[in-house]
Amino acid sequence: MSKIYVLFNPLAGNNDGEQKAKKLENLYSKKEIVYKDITKINDYSGFVEELGKEDQIIVCGGDGTLNRFANDTYNLNIQNNILYYATGNGNDFLRDLGKSEGANPFRINNYIKNLPSVTVNGETRYFLNGVGFGIDGYCCEVGDVLREKGKKPNYTNIAVKGLLHGYKPTSATVIVDGQKKTYKKVWIAPTMYGRFYGGGMMPAPKQSRNNSKRLVSFAAVHDSGKLRTLYVFPSIFKGTHINRCTMVDVIKGHNITVKFDRPSALQIDGETISGVTEYQVQSAGVSRTDKIKRAACKKKDF
Repeated sequence: MSKIYVLFNPLAGNNDGEQKAKKLENLYSKKEIVYKDITKINDYSGFVEELGKEDQIIVCGGDGTLNRFANDTYNLNIQNNILYYATGNGNDFLRDLGKSEGANPFRINNYIKNLPSVTVNGETRYFLNGVGFGIDGYCCEVGDVLREKGKKPNYTNIAVKGLLHGYKPTSATVIVDGQKKTYKKVWIAPTMYGRFYGGGMMPAPKQSRNNSKRLVSFAAVHDSGKLRTLYVFPSIFKGTHINRCTMVDVIKGHNITVKFDRPSALQIDGETISGVTEYQVQSAGVSRTDKIKRAACKKKDF
């Protein structure tokens, strides 16, 4: 009899990842379910070797959990069906696929292949949604502190407070497929593979993880003061901020390097790395250099 291996993260959501994962018993009442704490799996090769041909894997957690699983198994040729059941807070991967919270497990084998990579402090890893540099990294850093205190972070509130007094913008140098551009007063500088990060923010609304050229999108909100940025900030959740041509830039490419003039927090699919001055992104399987592609700007700024 085939088995379903449910890999759960007990720290997902509000530290109730295991309880949420066990809701799957209602869907698979006639199946044999084996629960495994994903944070305690140290040998994925051994785990995969033990699987029967008809066994299935269900990854339960948030974007960070899925990122870890994708990285830990990236070079393994897993033939079994791999499904995802979102039990996190942000769930931006789920959102990007047009699925709502509580959606039944769905197959993700193709989504965790051919991923872009990011190199930070000499270490390279893959990502599914985006790499955030600027106030988005700051929000994750503050959110981590709140969680350690047993509090549930509200990233929108953290961002607004950061815009007003907690976060100081930086200057940045960006190289996209060999072409350099500099920015001042940079508030965000992410590179996106999907459209969403930060629990629903959409810095690059025209980015598609299914594009045939495997392009990623760099986005910058720059050269604006606190009040002006605060005024525009809510439009990031709708993606209409890209119409503010003088303070928003979106560039598509394959190889992207972002350098800040001082250390800042960076997040990769919601996981924080503090004190970063540079990151490099390379899209999957692409070695050629293409011409920079900028998002069209239709409206004048105010």
